[in-house]
Amino acid sequence: MKSTLISMLLFFSLSSLIAQNKDQGTFKVYDKGEVYYYNTILKDIKAEEAKEKPVKPYKRFKVAADNTYPAKVDLYTAEWHNKPISQGNTGTCWDFSTTSFYESEVYRLTGKKVKISEAYTFYNEYILRAKEYVKTRGTSLFAQGSEGNAVARVYKEFGAMPWSVYNGLNGKKFHTHKKMYNEMKSYLESVKKTNAWDEKTVVATIKSIMNHYIGTPPTQFTVAGKTYTPKSYLHDYLQINPDDYVEILSYKQEPYYKQCSYDVPDNWWHSKEYYNVPLDVFMQVLVRSIKDGYTMSIGGDVSEAGFINGHGEPQVAVVPDFDIPSAYINEDARQFRFSNHSTTDDHGMHLVGWLQKEGKYWFLIKDSSSGSRNNDPNAKEFGYYFFSSDYIKLKMMGFTIHKDAVKDILKKF
Repeated sequence: MKSTLISMLLFFSLSSLIAQNKDQGTFKVYDKGEVYYYNTILKDIKAEEAKEKPVKPYKRFKVAADNTYPAKVDLYTAEWHNKPISQGNTGTCWDFSTTSFYESEVYRLTGKKVKISEAYTFYNEYILRAKEYVKTRGTSLFAQGSEGNAVARVYKEFGAMPWSVYNGLNGKKFHTHKKMYNEMKSYLESVKKTNAWDEKTVVATIKSIMNHYIGTPPTQFTVAGKTYTPKSYLHDYLQINPDDYVEILSYKQEPYYKQCSYDVPDNWWHSKEYYNVPLDVFMQVLVRSIKDGYTMSIGGDVSEAGFINGHGEPQVAVVPDFDIPSAYINEDARQFRFSNHSTTDDHGMHLVGWLQKEGKYWFLIKDSSSGSRNNDPNAKEFGYYFFSSDYIKLKMMGFTIHKDAVKDILKKF
């Protein structure tokens, strides 16, 4: 009798816990004609897939949106940053997000408001990738995606330049790399097939292809009446030292407080410069840094049911309790999703502000993708996301930041 009573009490207790779920899932059909990527970017650049056939609606399972999310820019304490700009039809979020981060860093360090060229960075990134392709005899990844620390790597070798002197648009409104990338990729595949492994010829050909599609970057230029090269502009005008920036990572598959590789395809040069820290430290440093005035380039997964960005919806990222309750989000839950590939290395963004609401942190995210633009183009929120701390804790894997913001953590390595 006593055991029966205990069993009944346990049953009702569990039923009570289950009944506490408040987030509801729903299927929503999206008309692609309402989505910014299809009705603006592809339409403007006249991409082939936009002309081939009418786009069909698609169905997606996600959390049902409500109006309680803090999805207004004015609610957030934000650091200076340039307005969001679009990466267009490219896979270069790593470049746009981290360039935006460095622009904020220039302002934080010098007070100068600058717009740095993303195009000069991805131009030279493609050159580095082509060299590696030759070096590895075609086994390295040649793609559009990369990681945030690729920007510092390019800066160290090639320097930087203003957007005003080289923007890579070549007269277009939006970036598009599809034809250029396909031509470079086809050329490199032919090099592999014929064993024509001459680096000088390969680099010259890759440059020629890019020069046709996105223009040729200048070797020197004038800013405020003074002539600069890309390297002197970086060091003398921007006053950026690429060695001052570090990558903070948190995953359990490598020892904490050791530098390691971020094991994803876009870390194509196999950088082992990532500082791996426990998840609680990762979150503490992130919150402390943005409150202290440091922004960061942050990357991770944006393909979840809690990622809300449909036409007319609040552009927020949350973790619904039908996925995992907030109290259960820990380093095991995070690693489990990375290991089974439900957390993937999708996207890079720029974390620029913060808000504390009802005891929880939210973060203002500047974004270059089309998903953050499915609202009014005249709204302050155009080009921004609003991330809950739970979403970052579970799904954002790492960030780029100035070493001064984390000097106490670096001492443990």
